[in-house]
Amino acid sequence: MNLDQATVRDFGREWRRFDQRQISRAELIRAFNEYFAVFPWDSVPRGAVGFDAGCGSGRWAAQVAPRVGHLHCIDASADALSVARQNLIGVGNVSTHEAPIDGMPFADGSMDFGYSLGVLHHLPDPQAGLIACVKALKPGAPMLVYIYYALDSRPAWFRMLWHVSDVFRGTVSRTPFWFKSAVAEIVAVLVYWPLASAARLVEWLGFDVANSPLSEYRWRSFYTMRNDALDRLGTRIEHRMTRVQIGLLMEKAGLSEIRFSESAPFWCVVGRKI
Repeated sequence: MNLDQATVRDFGREWRRFDQRQISRAELIRAFNEYFAVFPWDSVPRGAVGFDAGCGSGRWAAQVAPRVGHLHCIDASADALSVARQNLIGVGNVSTHEAPIDGMPFADGSMDFGYSLGVLHHLPDPQAGLIACVKALKPGAPMLVYIYYALDSRPAWFRMLWHVSDVFRGTVSRTPFWFKSAVAEIVAVLVYWPLASAARLVEWLGFDVANSPLSEYRWRSFYTMRNDALDRLGTRIEHRMTRVQIGLLMEKAGLSEIRFSESAPFWCVVGRKI
């Protein structure tokens, strides 16, 4: 199967630790609108049936389900699905499935839409993961993905800072979960919060903060900073791709009409099954 068991296990623990219940509805909606900015809701048929590949805590599913006929939530982690089920109580048009992306329980060509946000880049083989998703789609159906960018839109100094942080991440990600959780809490306090606060102040003074490190967190809660610090430092497998590479990934999976979001988070991209 196209998964790393240690990575799956760590994500299950992460979602139990950060089940998203402490995040305000306003913050969840704003994040949802950013990730789904390029999704073609107007072309999804009434009563559409689709899937969330790697649903995690179910935070996106809770926003998508009211807009569609039925949503299938798939995750390889039983712990993650347990959290998702709790977050989706009262949502009657959702089914959950414990399965890897290459083992989704659907017939080929049966789904009206699909999305996989922040998942493919944690698979051993992102290309195979996307191909499995696209196989489940009907011709013309949209597929939305979010894949970590290779900082191709950032200046050289920004990429250099990231490379330094990535050496740190590579070491911390292989430590026991309790240890990397503790490190992530320290990083959230000493790095995420100060940089996000500085970006908020600089923006208030009228300056552009587009290239300020972690400036996208200037409107996010400290809870999200803690969660994302663990997500960043705790994941053993992390593939990053340029915009060009992601475009090729989409094309090789059988998608066309590829459209990228021009705003953070990078890169969110949608395509239609050929």
